[in-house]
Amino acid sequence: MPELNARQNGAALNAAKIPSVRQFLKDYLEDGKTVVNEEEITVAHSDGNAIGADDDDVVKRIKELLESYVKPAVEMDGGAIQFRSYNEGVVNLMLQGSCSGCPSSMITLKAGIEGMMKRMIPEVREVVAEAE
Repeated sequence: MPELNARQNGAALNAAKIPSVRQFLKDYLEDGKTVVNEEEITVAHSDGNAIGADDDDVVKRIKELLESYVKPAVEMDGGAIQFRSYNEGVVNLMLQGSCSGCPSSMITLKAGIEGMMKRMIPEVREVVAEAE
């Protein structure tokens, strides 16, 4: 029975803290302090795969290939892939979700994605992954 009393005492202590938390939140909101930083949300949800007006032809083709072929396959396994940059034949991608810790991700990147990009976009020489 001592365990039950200890649990009950712990619950009573936690219940005693609830009014102070409520008061803190009430005061915080009434002071007009920031709850959600819209700029951070925009950055977090920006889609690096979206084709931009200032993208050159090679970058547009890379992004189209990612959206049409790579992204759907990667998402079926719980992963995500995002275009980061293209410079002198090297495509930088970010692997996210289940891809970021998957032991097969480098094989997928090199044998699958890099092979397809080299065949379909001759300007691409290499595909590398950036750390998340």
